[in-house]
Amino acid sequence: MSHIHESDILVIGSGIAGLFYTLKVADHCRVALVTKKETVESNTNYAQGGIASVFSPDDDFQLHIEDTLRAGAGLCHKDIVEIVVEEGPALVRELLELGVDFTERDADHLHLGMEGGHSRHRIVHAKDFTGREIERVLVEAVRRHPNVHVYEDHIAIDLITQHNLRDKPGLTSEGVRCWGAYVLDKTSDVVERFLARCTVITAGGCGQVYLHTTNPAIATGDGIAMAYRAGARVANMEFIQFHPTTLYHPQARSFLISEAVRGHGAILRNRDGDRFMEKYDDRLELAPRDIVARAIDAELKRSGEECVFLDLTHLDGEEVRASFPSIHDKCLDVNIDITTDLIPVVPAAHYTCGGVVSDAHGRSSITALYIAGESAMTGLHGANRLASNSLLEALVFANRAAVSSLTERFDDPPAKRIEEWDDSGTYNTEEWVLISHNRTEVRTLMWDYVGIVRSDLRLQRAKRRINLLQSEIENFYKRTRVSEELIQLRNLTLIGRLIITCAVLRKESRGLHYTTDYPDPDPAQSSIDTVLCNLDSKKSFMGTE
Repeated sequence: MSHIHESDILVIGSGIAGLFYTLKVADHCRVALVTKKETVESNTNYAQGGIASVFSPDDDFQLHIEDTLRAGAGLCHKDIVEIVVEEGPALVRELLELGVDFTERDADHLHLGMEGGHSRHRIVHAKDFTGREIERVLVEAVRRHPNVHVYEDHIAIDLITQHNLRDKPGLTSEGVRCWGAYVLDKTSDVVERFLARCTVITAGGCGQVYLHTTNPAIATGDGIAMAYRAGARVANMEFIQFHPTTLYHPQARSFLISEAVRGHGAILRNRDGDRFMEKYDDRLELAPRDIVARAIDAELKRSGEECVFLDLTHLDGEEVRASFPSIHDKCLDVNIDITTDLIPVVPAAHYTCGGVVSDAHGRSSITALYIAGESAMTGLHGANRLASNSLLEALVFANRAAVSSLTERFDDPPAKRIEEWDDSGTYNTEEWVLISHNRTEVRTLMWDYVGIVRSDLRLQRAKRRINLLQSEIENFYKRTRVSEELIQLRNLTLIGRLIITCAVLRKESRGLHYTTDYPDPDPAQSSIDTVLCNLDSKKSFMGTE
Protein backbone atom coordinates (compact mmCIF):
# COMPACT_ATOMS: atom_id res chain seq x y z
CA MET A 1 0.00 0.00 0.00
CA SER A 2 1.41 3.39 -0.98
CA HIS A 3 1.96 5.95 1.72
CA ILE A 4 -0.49 8.80 2.38
CA HIS A 5 0.93 12.21 3.25
CA GLU A 6 -1.63 14.49 4.87
CA SER A 7 -1.24 18.23 5.43
CA ASP A 8 -3.45 21.28 5.55
CA ILE A 9 -2.07 22.69 2.30
CA LEU A 10 -0.17 21.06 -0.56
CA VAL A 11 2.11 23.32 -2.62
CA ILE A 12 3.40 21.97 -5.94
CA GLY A 13 6.48 23.89 -7.12
CA SER A 14 9.29 25.82 -5.47
CA GLY A 15 9.82 29.03 -7.40
CA ILE A 16 9.16 32.48 -5.95
CA ALA A 17 5.38 31.98 -5.97
CA GLY A 18 5.48 28.62 -4.16
CA LEU A 19 8.03 29.70 -1.59
CA PHE A 20 6.45 33.09 -0.86
CA TYR A 21 2.99 31.52 -0.57
CA THR A 22 4.37 28.86 1.79
CA LEU A 23 5.92 31.45 4.09
CA LYS A 24 2.66 33.41 4.15
CA VAL A 25 0.56 30.46 5.36
CA ALA A 26 3.04 28.39 7.37
CA ASP A 27 2.44 30.18 10.68
CA HIS A 28 -1.18 29.07 10.52
CA CYS A 29 -1.13 25.51 9.12
CA ARG A 30 0.92 22.50 8.08
CA VAL A 31 2.35 22.73 4.56
CA ALA A 32 3.73 20.00 2.29
CA LEU A 33 5.88 21.49 -0.50
CA VAL A 34 6.55 19.12 -3.39
CA THR A 35 9.34 19.89 -5.86
CA LYS A 36 10.70 17.58 -8.52
CA LYS A 37 14.29 18.84 -8.21
CA GLU A 38 16.23 20.67 -5.56
CA THR A 39 14.27 23.63 -4.20
CA VAL A 40 16.62 26.12 -5.84
CA GLU A 41 15.98 24.84 -9.37
CA SER A 42 13.24 26.94 -10.94
CA ASN A 43 12.59 29.69 -13.48
CA THR A 44 12.88 32.15 -10.60
CA ASN A 45 16.50 31.12 -10.13
CA TYR A 46 17.22 31.99 -13.76
CA ALA A 47 15.58 35.44 -13.64
CA GLN A 48 18.37 37.94 -14.21
CA GLY A 49 16.46 41.19 -14.67
CA GLY A 50 14.45 41.95 -11.56
CA ILE A 51 11.07 43.07 -10.25
CA ALA A 52 9.25 45.98 -11.86
CA SER A 53 7.85 48.20 -9.13
CA VAL A 54 7.24 51.87 -8.46
CA PHE A 55 9.90 53.33 -6.15
CA SER A 56 11.25 56.36 -7.99
CA PRO A 57 9.91 59.88 -7.23
CA ASP A 58 9.50 60.53 -10.97
CA ASP A 59 7.40 57.35 -11.35
CA ASP A 60 3.84 56.53 -10.32
CA PHE A 61 1.32 53.68 -10.44
CA GLN A 62 -0.50 55.09 -13.44
CA LEU A 63 2.64 55.12 -15.57
CA HIS A 64 3.40 51.49 -14.68
CA ILE A 65 -0.21 50.54 -15.41
CA GLU A 66 -0.10 52.28 -18.79
CA ASP A 67 3.20 50.61 -19.73
CA THR A 68 1.76 47.19 -18.82
CA LEU A 69 -1.45 47.78 -20.79
CA ARG A 70 0.50 49.01 -23.81
CA ALA A 71 2.75 45.94 -23.83
CA GLY A 72 -0.26 43.62 -23.38
CA ALA A 73 -1.74 44.77 -26.70
CA GLY A 74 -5.32 45.14 -25.50
CA LEU A 75 -5.73 41.82 -23.68
CA CYS A 76 -4.66 42.81 -20.17
CA HIS A 77 -7.37 42.77 -17.52
CA LYS A 78 -7.12 46.34 -16.28
CA ASP A 79 -8.43 45.58 -12.79
CA ILE A 80 -5.74 42.94 -12.34
CA VAL A 81 -3.03 45.26 -13.67
CA GLU A 82 -4.05 47.88 -11.12
CA ILE A 83 -4.00 45.35 -8.27
CA VAL A 84 -0.55 44.02 -9.14
CA VAL A 85 1.07 47.40 -9.71
CA GLU A 86 -0.39 48.97 -6.55
CA GLU A 87 0.28 46.04 -4.21
CA GLY A 88 3.78 45.32 -5.52
CA PRO A 89 5.99 47.82 -3.67
CA ALA A 90 4.91 46.67 -0.19
CA LEU A 91 5.73 43.06 -1.07
CA VAL A 92 9.14 44.02 -2.48
CA ARG A 93 9.80 45.69 0.89
CA GLU A 94 8.88 42.40 2.57
CA LEU A 95 11.61 40.70 0.54
CA LEU A 96 14.03 43.37 1.77
CA GLU A 97 12.98 42.66 5.34
CA LEU A 98 13.54 38.92 4.77
CA GLY A 99 17.10 39.71 3.75
CA VAL A 100 17.12 39.88 -0.06
CA ASP A 101 20.20 41.90 -0.99
CA PHE A 102 18.85 44.19 -3.71
CA THR A 103 21.35 46.52 -5.34
CA GLU A 104 21.28 49.99 -3.78
CA ARG A 105 21.99 53.34 -5.39
CA ASP A 106 22.92 54.74 -2.00
CA ALA A 107 22.14 54.04 1.65
CA ASP A 108 18.53 55.21 1.33
CA HIS A 109 17.52 54.23 -2.21
CA LEU A 110 17.40 51.13 -4.37
CA HIS A 111 19.13 51.17 -7.73
CA LEU A 112 16.41 51.02 -10.39
CA GLY A 113 17.14 49.59 -13.83
CA MET A 114 15.46 50.29 -17.16
CA GLU A 115 14.08 47.59 -19.48
CA GLY A 116 12.17 47.48 -22.75
CA GLY A 117 8.60 48.78 -22.69
CA HIS A 118 9.07 50.78 -19.48
CA SER A 119 8.81 54.57 -19.47
CA ARG A 120 10.74 54.94 -16.21
CA HIS A 121 13.60 53.31 -14.33
CA ARG A 122 11.70 50.91 -12.05
CA ILE A 123 13.47 47.52 -12.12
CA VAL A 124 14.48 46.51 -8.59
CA HIS A 125 17.36 44.05 -8.94
CA ALA A 126 20.29 42.28 -7.33
CA LYS A 127 22.86 43.04 -10.03
CA ASP A 128 22.08 40.48 -12.78
CA PHE A 129 21.20 37.50 -10.54
CA THR A 130 17.98 38.75 -8.95
CA GLY A 131 16.12 35.47 -9.14
CA ARG A 132 18.94 33.53 -7.56
CA GLU A 133 19.18 35.98 -4.68
CA ILE A 134 15.42 35.91 -4.00
CA GLU A 135 15.37 32.13 -4.19
CA ARG A 136 18.30 31.87 -1.77
CA VAL A 137 16.55 33.92 0.90
CA LEU A 138 13.13 32.29 0.50
CA VAL A 139 14.55 28.74 0.49
CA GLU A 140 16.44 29.41 3.72
CA ALA A 141 13.32 30.82 5.38
CA VAL A 142 11.15 27.89 4.24
CA ARG A 143 13.67 25.31 5.43
CA ARG A 144 13.76 26.91 8.88
CA HIS A 145 9.99 26.88 9.35
CA PRO A 146 8.77 24.04 11.60
CA ASN A 147 5.38 23.77 9.88
CA VAL A 148 6.82 23.13 6.40
CA HIS A 149 7.91 19.73 5.09
CA VAL A 150 9.80 19.97 1.79
CA TYR A 151 9.68 16.88 -0.44
CA GLU A 152 12.50 17.13 -2.97
CA ASP A 153 12.82 14.69 -5.89
CA HIS A 154 9.03 14.28 -5.96
CA ILE A 155 7.09 14.91 -9.18
CA ALA A 156 3.32 15.38 -9.20
CA ILE A 157 1.51 13.23 -11.78
CA ASP A 158 -2.16 14.19 -11.56
CA LEU A 159 -4.54 15.98 -9.23
CA ILE A 160 -6.89 14.02 -6.99
CA THR A 161 -10.55 14.92 -7.46
CA GLN A 162 -13.89 13.22 -6.76
CA HIS A 163 -13.21 11.09 -9.84
CA ASN A 164 -10.55 9.31 -7.77
CA LEU A 165 -12.98 8.26 -5.03
CA ARG A 166 -13.85 4.59 -4.71
CA ASP A 167 -17.61 5.21 -4.82
CA LYS A 168 -17.29 7.43 -7.93
CA PRO A 169 -19.89 10.14 -7.18
CA GLY A 170 -21.02 12.43 -9.94
CA LEU A 171 -20.21 16.11 -10.09
CA THR A 172 -21.80 18.15 -7.30
CA SER A 173 -23.14 21.66 -7.60
CA GLU A 174 -19.65 22.98 -6.82
CA GLY A 175 -18.17 21.19 -9.84
CA VAL A 176 -14.74 19.56 -9.68
CA ARG A 177 -13.11 19.52 -6.24
CA CYS A 178 -9.37 18.98 -5.59
CA TRP A 179 -8.00 17.06 -2.60
CA GLY A 180 -4.32 16.87 -3.47
CA ALA A 181 -2.24 14.93 -5.98
CA TYR A 182 -0.68 11.62 -6.91
CA VAL A 183 3.08 12.15 -6.63
CA LEU A 184 6.01 10.00 -7.74
CA ASP A 185 8.84 9.70 -5.22
CA LYS A 186 11.76 9.46 -7.63
CA THR A 187 14.06 7.97 -4.99
CA SER A 188 11.82 4.91 -4.49
CA ASP A 189 9.78 4.85 -7.75
CA VAL A 190 6.62 4.68 -5.62
CA VAL A 191 3.53 6.78 -6.36
CA GLU A 192 2.13 8.27 -3.16
CA ARG A 193 -1.03 10.19 -2.28
CA PHE A 194 -0.50 13.71 -1.01
CA LEU A 195 -3.80 14.83 0.52
CA ALA A 196 -4.74 18.32 1.67
CA ARG A 197 -7.74 20.54 2.21
CA CYS A 198 -6.27 22.98 -0.31
CA THR A 199 -3.79 22.56 -3.18
CA VAL A 200 -1.68 25.31 -4.74
CA ILE A 201 0.01 24.90 -8.12
CA THR A 202 3.13 27.03 -8.52
CA ALA A 203 4.93 24.74 -10.94
CA GLY A 204 6.21 27.36 -13.38
CA GLY A 205 6.10 27.57 -17.16
CA CYS A 206 6.58 25.31 -20.16
CA GLY A 207 9.59 26.61 -22.11
CA GLN A 208 10.89 23.07 -22.66
CA VAL A 209 8.09 22.51 -25.19
CA TYR A 210 10.37 24.43 -27.59
CA LEU A 211 13.71 23.30 -28.99
CA HIS A 212 15.43 26.52 -27.90
CA THR A 213 14.53 27.99 -24.51
CA THR A 214 15.99 29.99 -21.64
CA ASN A 215 14.09 27.78 -19.18
CA PRO A 216 15.68 25.01 -17.09
CA ALA A 217 15.00 21.36 -17.90
CA ILE A 218 12.23 21.20 -15.27
CA ALA A 219 10.00 23.73 -17.11
CA THR A 220 7.71 21.15 -18.74
CA GLY A 221 4.31 22.70 -17.99
CA ASP A 222 3.39 20.09 -15.37
CA GLY A 223 1.05 22.34 -13.37
CA ILE A 224 -0.89 23.58 -16.39
CA ALA A 225 -1.21 20.07 -17.80
CA MET A 226 -2.39 18.53 -14.51
CA ALA A 227 -4.97 21.26 -13.94
CA TYR A 228 -6.31 20.97 -17.49
CA ARG A 229 -6.65 17.19 -17.25
CA ALA A 230 -8.60 17.66 -14.00
CA GLY A 231 -11.03 20.07 -15.67
CA ALA A 232 -9.63 23.53 -14.93
CA ARG A 233 -10.00 26.28 -17.50
CA VAL A 234 -6.84 27.25 -19.39
CA ALA A 235 -6.44 30.37 -21.52
CA ASN A 236 -4.16 32.34 -23.87
CA MET A 237 -1.60 29.61 -24.42
CA GLU A 238 -0.83 31.03 -27.87
CA PHE A 239 1.08 33.87 -26.21
CA ILE A 240 4.56 32.42 -25.66
CA GLN A 241 7.17 35.09 -25.11
CA PHE A 242 10.45 34.57 -26.92
CA HIS A 243 13.31 36.38 -25.26
CA PRO A 244 15.10 38.26 -28.05
CA THR A 245 18.64 37.82 -26.76
CA THR A 246 20.06 34.50 -25.62
CA LEU A 247 23.73 33.69 -26.04
CA TYR A 248 24.42 31.86 -29.29
CA HIS A 249 27.33 29.55 -28.57
CA PRO A 250 27.63 25.73 -28.67
CA GLN A 251 29.04 25.69 -25.12
CA ALA A 252 26.33 27.90 -23.62
CA ARG A 253 23.03 27.07 -25.25
CA SER A 254 20.26 29.53 -24.49
CA PHE A 255 22.02 31.40 -21.70
CA LEU A 256 19.94 34.53 -21.16
CA ILE A 257 21.43 37.94 -21.91
CA SER A 258 19.16 40.08 -19.75
CA GLU A 259 16.99 42.81 -21.21
CA ALA A 260 18.69 45.07 -18.68
CA VAL A 261 21.78 44.93 -20.93
CA ARG A 262 19.80 46.75 -23.64
CA GLY A 263 18.40 49.04 -20.96
CA HIS A 264 22.00 49.84 -20.06
CA GLY A 265 22.70 50.96 -23.62
CA ALA A 266 23.60 47.87 -25.67
CA ILE A 267 22.96 48.09 -29.42
CA LEU A 268 21.72 45.29 -31.69
CA ARG A 269 23.76 44.87 -34.87
CA ASN A 270 23.73 42.48 -37.81
CA ARG A 271 26.74 40.60 -39.19
CA ASP A 272 27.76 43.69 -41.18
CA GLY A 273 27.81 45.79 -38.03
CA ASP A 274 24.71 47.80 -38.94
CA ARG A 275 22.20 48.81 -36.26
CA PHE A 276 18.87 47.46 -37.49
CA MET A 277 16.20 48.18 -34.85
CA GLU A 278 15.58 51.64 -36.33
CA LYS A 279 13.86 49.87 -39.23
CA TYR A 280 11.31 48.24 -36.91
CA ASP A 281 10.42 50.55 -34.01
CA ASP A 282 11.24 54.07 -32.89
CA ARG A 283 11.99 52.73 -29.40
CA LEU A 284 14.90 50.86 -30.96
CA GLU A 285 16.43 48.22 -28.62
CA LEU A 286 13.98 49.17 -25.86
CA ALA A 287 10.89 48.15 -27.81
CA PRO A 288 8.79 45.38 -26.19
CA ARG A 289 10.14 41.87 -26.51
CA ASP A 290 7.72 40.67 -29.18
CA ILE A 291 8.81 43.47 -31.52
CA VAL A 292 12.52 42.93 -30.90
CA ALA A 293 12.22 39.13 -31.29
CA ARG A 294 10.35 39.47 -34.60
CA ALA A 295 12.88 42.05 -35.81
CA ILE A 296 15.76 39.66 -35.10
CA ASP A 297 13.83 36.80 -36.73
CA ALA A 298 13.28 38.94 -39.84
CA GLU A 299 16.95 39.92 -39.99
CA LEU A 300 18.05 36.29 -39.74
CA LYS A 301 15.59 35.15 -42.42
CA ARG A 302 16.71 37.99 -44.71
CA SER A 303 20.44 37.38 -44.28
CA GLY A 304 20.50 33.62 -43.77
CA GLU A 305 22.79 34.17 -40.77
CA GLU A 306 22.41 32.18 -37.56
CA CYS A 307 22.65 35.07 -35.08
CA VAL A 308 22.81 38.83 -34.59
CA PHE A 309 25.00 40.69 -32.08
CA LEU A 310 24.68 42.81 -28.96
CA ASP A 311 27.25 45.58 -28.75
CA LEU A 312 28.36 47.07 -25.42
CA THR A 313 31.84 48.04 -26.57
CA HIS A 314 30.99 51.75 -26.65
CA LEU A 315 30.14 51.71 -22.90
CA ASP A 316 32.44 52.03 -19.90
CA GLY A 317 33.96 48.58 -19.38
CA GLU A 318 34.29 48.77 -15.61
CA GLU A 319 30.67 49.84 -15.24
CA VAL A 320 29.51 47.02 -17.54
CA ARG A 321 31.43 44.44 -15.51
CA ALA A 322 30.05 45.80 -12.25
CA SER A 323 26.46 45.88 -13.52
CA PHE A 324 26.44 42.43 -15.16
CA PRO A 325 28.93 40.19 -13.33
CA SER A 326 27.13 36.91 -14.08
CA ILE A 327 26.74 37.66 -17.77
CA HIS A 328 30.34 38.87 -17.97
CA ASP A 329 31.69 35.71 -16.31
CA LYS A 330 29.52 33.35 -18.36
CA CYS A 331 30.54 34.96 -21.63
CA LEU A 332 34.18 34.98 -20.55
CA ASP A 333 33.90 31.21 -20.03
CA VAL A 334 33.35 30.89 -23.79
CA ASN A 335 36.05 33.46 -24.64
CA ILE A 336 33.73 36.45 -25.16
CA ASP A 337 34.67 39.62 -23.30
CA ILE A 338 31.47 41.68 -23.35
CA THR A 339 33.43 44.91 -22.81
CA THR A 340 35.43 44.45 -26.03
CA ASP A 341 33.64 41.78 -28.10
CA LEU A 342 30.20 41.62 -29.72
CA ILE A 343 27.86 39.07 -28.10
CA PRO A 344 26.20 36.63 -30.56
CA VAL A 345 22.48 36.28 -29.70
CA VAL A 346 19.30 34.60 -30.94
CA PRO A 347 15.69 34.51 -29.63
CA ALA A 348 14.51 31.58 -27.50
CA ALA A 349 11.24 30.60 -25.80
CA HIS A 350 11.20 32.35 -22.46
CA TYR A 351 7.84 32.91 -20.75
CA THR A 352 4.29 31.55 -20.80
CA CYS A 353 1.77 34.42 -20.74
CA GLY A 354 -1.19 32.04 -20.69
CA GLY A 355 -1.94 29.27 -18.22
CA VAL A 356 -4.59 28.11 -15.78
CA VAL A 357 -7.29 30.77 -15.46
CA SER A 358 -7.11 32.50 -12.08
CA ASP A 359 -9.41 35.00 -10.43
CA ALA A 360 -8.20 38.00 -8.44
CA HIS A 361 -7.52 35.77 -5.43
CA GLY A 362 -5.56 33.02 -7.21
CA ARG A 363 -8.51 30.62 -7.36
CA SER A 364 -8.86 28.32 -10.36
CA SER A 365 -12.18 27.03 -11.70
CA ILE A 366 -11.67 23.89 -9.55
CA THR A 367 -12.72 24.16 -5.92
CA ALA A 368 -9.81 24.23 -3.44
CA LEU A 369 -7.23 24.55 -6.24
CA TYR A 370 -5.19 27.75 -6.37
CA ILE A 371 -2.72 28.89 -9.03
CA ALA A 372 0.14 31.38 -8.78
CA GLY A 373 3.23 32.29 -10.77
CA GLU A 374 3.90 31.35 -14.37
CA SER A 375 1.38 28.48 -14.29
CA ALA A 376 -1.44 31.03 -13.93
CA MET A 377 -3.28 33.22 -16.42
CA THR A 378 -4.29 36.11 -14.18
CA GLY A 379 -4.92 38.64 -16.92
CA LEU A 380 -1.89 40.76 -16.03
CA HIS A 381 0.21 40.07 -19.12
CA GLY A 382 -2.41 40.04 -21.85
CA ALA A 383 -0.85 39.28 -25.23
CA ASN A 384 2.70 40.16 -24.15
CA ARG A 385 4.39 40.38 -20.75
CA LEU A 386 6.06 43.65 -19.86
CA ALA A 387 9.65 42.99 -18.79
CA SER A 388 10.13 42.11 -15.08
CA ASN A 389 6.39 42.00 -14.35
CA SER A 390 6.57 38.22 -13.80
CA LEU A 391 8.26 38.15 -10.39
CA LEU A 392 5.96 41.00 -9.36
CA GLU A 393 2.89 38.98 -10.36
CA ALA A 394 4.21 35.93 -8.51
CA LEU A 395 4.57 37.91 -5.28
CA VAL A 396 1.16 39.58 -5.50
CA PHE A 397 -0.80 36.44 -6.33
CA ALA A 398 1.09 34.24 -3.89
CA ASN A 399 0.11 36.76 -1.23
CA ARG A 400 -3.51 36.99 -2.41
CA ALA A 401 -3.86 33.21 -2.68
CA ALA A 402 -2.48 32.88 0.85
CA VAL A 403 -5.05 35.32 2.25
CA SER A 404 -7.90 33.61 0.39
CA SER A 405 -6.90 30.01 1.19
CA LEU A 406 -6.53 30.83 4.89
CA THR A 407 -9.95 32.50 4.91
CA GLU A 408 -11.82 29.76 3.07
CA ARG A 409 -12.98 26.80 5.16
CA PHE A 410 -12.30 23.70 3.10
CA ASP A 411 -13.30 20.23 4.33
CA ASP A 412 -10.72 17.55 5.10
CA PRO A 413 -10.11 15.12 2.22
CA PRO A 414 -11.94 11.77 2.54
CA ALA A 415 -8.70 9.82 2.84
CA LYS A 416 -10.25 6.36 3.20
CA ARG A 417 -12.31 6.81 0.03
CA ILE A 418 -9.49 7.97 -2.24
CA GLU A 419 -8.16 5.25 -4.49
CA GLU A 420 -4.56 4.15 -4.42
CA TRP A 421 -2.49 4.66 -7.53
CA ASP A 422 -3.21 1.65 -9.72
CA ASP A 423 -0.39 0.55 -12.03
CA SER A 424 -1.56 -3.06 -12.37
CA GLY A 425 -1.12 -4.35 -15.89
CA THR A 426 1.76 -2.01 -16.60
CA TYR A 427 5.39 -2.95 -16.89
CA ASN A 428 8.86 -1.46 -17.13
CA THR A 429 9.76 -1.07 -20.77
CA GLU A 430 13.03 -1.00 -22.61
CA GLU A 431 11.54 1.27 -25.29
CA TRP A 432 13.06 4.44 -23.78
CA VAL A 433 14.28 5.46 -27.21
CA LEU A 434 10.62 6.35 -27.82
CA ILE A 435 10.72 8.82 -24.94
CA SER A 436 13.80 10.70 -26.11
CA HIS A 437 12.76 10.60 -29.77
CA ASN A 438 9.22 11.86 -29.10
CA ARG A 439 10.42 14.61 -26.76
CA THR A 440 12.77 15.87 -29.47
CA GLU A 441 10.02 15.57 -32.07
CA VAL A 442 7.56 17.60 -29.98
CA ARG A 443 10.10 20.35 -29.32
CA THR A 444 11.25 20.50 -32.95
CA LEU A 445 7.67 20.55 -34.20
CA MET A 446 6.80 23.46 -31.90
CA TRP A 447 9.94 25.40 -32.86
CA ASP A 448 9.46 24.94 -36.61
CA TYR A 449 5.70 25.47 -36.86
CA VAL A 450 4.50 27.34 -33.76
CA GLY A 451 7.38 29.75 -33.15
CA ILE A 452 7.84 33.50 -33.46
CA VAL A 453 6.06 33.70 -36.85
CA ARG A 454 3.11 31.41 -37.63
CA SER A 455 0.68 30.66 -40.47
CA ASP A 456 -2.47 28.60 -40.98
CA LEU A 457 -0.50 26.03 -42.99
CA ARG A 458 2.15 25.64 -40.28
CA LEU A 459 -0.44 25.40 -37.51
CA GLN A 460 -2.53 22.78 -39.31
CA ARG A 461 0.57 20.66 -39.91
CA ALA A 462 1.50 21.04 -36.27
CA LYS A 463 -2.01 20.10 -35.15
CA ARG A 464 -2.03 16.86 -37.17
CA ARG A 465 1.38 15.84 -35.91
CA ILE A 466 0.74 16.69 -32.26
CA ASN A 467 -2.50 14.66 -32.31
CA LEU A 468 -0.63 11.61 -33.59
CA LEU A 469 2.11 12.07 -31.01
CA GLN A 470 -0.41 12.50 -28.21
CA SER A 471 -2.22 9.30 -29.17
CA GLU A 472 1.04 7.36 -29.30
CA ILE A 473 2.28 8.74 -25.98
CA GLU A 474 -1.02 8.15 -24.16
CA ASN A 475 -1.04 4.53 -25.30
CA PHE A 476 2.55 4.15 -24.12
CA TYR A 477 1.66 5.85 -20.80
CA LYS A 478 -1.26 3.50 -20.09
CA ARG A 479 0.86 0.36 -20.37
CA THR A 480 4.08 1.61 -18.80
CA ARG A 481 5.04 2.33 -15.21
CA VAL A 482 5.45 6.03 -14.64
CA SER A 483 8.81 7.74 -14.58
CA GLU A 484 9.87 11.37 -14.51
CA GLU A 485 10.73 11.26 -18.22
CA LEU A 486 7.36 9.80 -19.18
CA ILE A 487 5.38 12.20 -16.97
CA GLN A 488 7.16 15.19 -18.49
CA LEU A 489 6.78 13.93 -22.06
CA ARG A 490 3.05 13.43 -21.51
CA ASN A 491 2.75 16.95 -20.13
CA LEU A 492 4.84 18.55 -22.89
CA THR A 493 2.70 16.93 -25.55
CA LEU A 494 -0.48 18.24 -23.94
CA ILE A 495 1.04 21.71 -23.58
CA GLY A 496 2.00 21.66 -27.27
CA ARG A 497 -1.56 20.78 -28.18
CA LEU A 498 -2.97 23.58 -26.00
CA ILE A 499 -0.64 26.16 -27.57
CA ILE A 500 -1.52 24.99 -31.09
CA THR A 501 -5.26 24.94 -30.37
CA CYS A 502 -5.21 28.48 -28.99
CA ALA A 503 -3.09 29.69 -31.91
CA VAL A 504 -5.50 28.17 -34.45
CA LEU A 505 -8.45 29.86 -32.76
CA ARG A 506 -6.93 33.36 -32.80
CA LYS A 507 -7.45 34.68 -36.33
CA GLU A 508 -5.39 37.84 -35.94
CA SER A 509 -1.91 39.01 -34.98
CA ARG A 510 -1.67 40.43 -31.50
CA GLY A 511 1.27 40.75 -29.15
CA LEU A 512 3.29 37.55 -29.11
CA HIS A 513 1.01 35.76 -31.59
CA TYR A 514 1.98 36.76 -35.12
CA THR A 515 0.53 34.98 -38.15
CA THR A 516 1.24 35.82 -41.78
CA ASP A 517 -2.36 34.97 -42.73
CA TYR A 518 -3.81 37.60 -40.38
CA PRO A 519 -1.00 40.17 -40.01
CA ASP A 520 -3.10 42.84 -38.29
CA PRO A 521 -5.00 42.96 -34.98
CA ASP A 522 -8.74 42.39 -35.22
CA PRO A 523 -10.62 45.00 -33.16
CA ALA A 524 -13.38 42.45 -32.56
CA GLN A 525 -10.88 40.29 -30.64
CA SER A 526 -9.33 43.15 -28.67
CA SER A 527 -10.60 41.93 -25.31
CA ILE A 528 -11.22 38.24 -25.95
CA ASP A 529 -9.18 35.58 -24.14
CA THR A 530 -8.76 32.19 -25.82
CA VAL A 531 -10.25 29.87 -23.19
CA LEU A 532 -10.08 26.06 -23.34
CA CYS A 533 -11.78 23.58 -21.04
CA ASN A 534 -11.30 19.83 -20.87
CA LEU A 535 -14.77 18.42 -21.39
CA ASP A 536 -13.72 14.94 -20.34
CA SER A 537 -11.93 15.52 -17.04
CA LYS A 538 -13.09 12.17 -15.66
CA LYS A 539 -10.55 10.41 -17.85
CA SER A 540 -6.85 10.29 -17.06
CA PHE A 541 -5.98 11.57 -20.51
CA MET A 542 -6.92 14.82 -22.13
CA GLY A 543 -10.33 15.35 -23.60
CA THR A 544 -11.44 17.58 -26.42
CA GLU A 545 -11.64 21.32 -26.25
